[in-house]
Amino acid sequence: MSGSLWLKPPGPDGVRVPAGRAAAARRGTAPPPGPADALPGIPRPRREGPAADPMDELAARLRVFVAAAVHPDEIAAVLESDGMTDEYIRLTYGRHDSFALAEELYDRVPRAFPEPVDVPDPWKVSLTACLLRGVIFALPGLAYVLGAPLLEGPPDRLGLPAGTLTLLAGALIGWVWDQTLSHRAYSWLGLGDRAAAGRTLLLGAPAGSLLGTAAALTVPGGPPFSYAFAAGQALYVGAATVLLVLGRERLLLRALAPMAAGAVLALFVDLPVPLRVALLVLSLTAACTLAVRELPLAEGLRTAGRRIRGRAQRRPGEGPVRWQMLRGAEEDSRPRGPRLGDSVPYGVFGLGTGLLVLYAALGEVLAGGPAEAVAAPSAVALTLSMGPAEWLLHRFRSGSLAGLRAARSPRAFRRRMLTTLARCLAVYLLVLLALGLTGTLLWPGAPGLTAVRVATLLLLGTVMWTGLLLQSFGAVRPAAVVCASAAVAQSAALLTGLGQPRLVQLVVAGAAALALATLVCLLLGRATAHR
Repeated sequence: MSGSLWLKPPGPDGVRVPAGRAAAARRGTAPPPGPADALPGIPRPRREGPAADPMDELAARLRVFVAAAVHPDEIAAVLESDGMTDEYIRLTYGRHDSFALAEELYDRVPRAFPEPVDVPDPWKVSLTACLLRGVIFALPGLAYVLGAPLLEGPPDRLGLPAGTLTLLAGALIGWVWDQTLSHRAYSWLGLGDRAAAGRTLLLGAPAGSLLGTAAALTVPGGPPFSYAFAAGQALYVGAATVLLVLGRERLLLRALAPMAAGAVLALFVDLPVPLRVALLVLSLTAACTLAVRELPLAEGLRTAGRRIRGRAQRRPGEGPVRWQMLRGAEEDSRPRGPRLGDSVPYGVFGLGTGLLVLYAALGEVLAGGPAEAVAAPSAVALTLSMGPAEWLLHRFRSGSLAGLRAARSPRAFRRRMLTTLARCLAVYLLVLLALGLTGTLLWPGAPGLTAVRVATLLLLGTVMWTGLLLQSFGAVRPAAVVCASAAVAQSAALLTGLGQPRLVQLVVAGAAALALATLVCLLLGRATAHR
């Protein structure tokens, strides 16, 4: 097709004839020639109308991609991935380059963002599983019902029942260590290394038990059984941490069943002391045995043995040259695990919230009030509410994800996020209030829920839930700072005797709740925080 469409001879007298006729003449199949002055055959024009605009055809072919684009550059990327060069675009569409063509397509096709069909919710969790975890968090408190006769003795120097400070010291240290250890183990699980998570728990759980026992032993003046009880409490915290992190909640529930059944029976029947001790030991032994079975104990022992033998057999000056010390950090290609420093804020957050819950239950007594002022139902309600709180955290993540799909502007997304936040927080506070009222009615000799107590309980619930929400988004440091500061402020007021205890609790909890709520609105109001 590079030559002319019209040829000279073999036409008669050099008359120009069409290429097709010349070829037919050579084959001897040409029709008889017409007059010498006849015009050459001209193809008739098409009757379909004017030729279609290639831009219309391109816009129709790429309509789905163009309509869903939020910027012309997205369309330019599609055009270039389709193999369209700038030269081809100039020859075919008469535009300078892919960007000019993309801008015209963007203006020509209206915007349309189709909703995905049947998208699975990645944040959907079972409500039953979350409630089960909440029950498991609260069930160990029944052990104090079984062990109460063994903790008899004169009240301590603060007027609390005998052994209370001993058990509180061990429980608080165990709670802080549990939060730190759990985060580190969960980080390994998030990296897909279950073996490393098992090794972390294998080393961390016994260390936490030793720390909890040591903290209890530092408190003098308790009855002898309180120290044994605190040691068992520390062992249980370590075993429960292992089972909960590895997703063995049902096994832990079975281990707690004998103790829980005995505690409920003890509310109606005076059980003998040997039976009480046997039930406590049985549940503790079952929990520890199940935890050890889940841990890579044999592998850990073999690894430790190899390291000890290698260090003992190595002579000074021998061993592999550590060339990585001569290389830059960017050249170190070894896989790195979670940093220890990243887990510390979770322990600080656990310490702050633990002290706030402790002050909610014992604040008035610690300030010199009567022993009858112990608000144990408030602490139990906050513990039981952790199950619904976990489920509502997932509901918030699900609602914010739906808001990302439905919102058409940052302001619309922020409005949807705040609506979801208010709804989830309101449901949690209603559940917490119901648990507090029920516990107060059922707990013998519990102080009544006055307006100040109710307000303090709900504000503490707001602190707990918003703190956990920030923690779930990775903003644990500001949450830890707020909770730790609130605990320090309340401790300072308690030590200096500043203010009435109930009002101090109300003010501190209100300030912490306001600070965390502000952080939630500022940090989570951006769509990029919900990636």
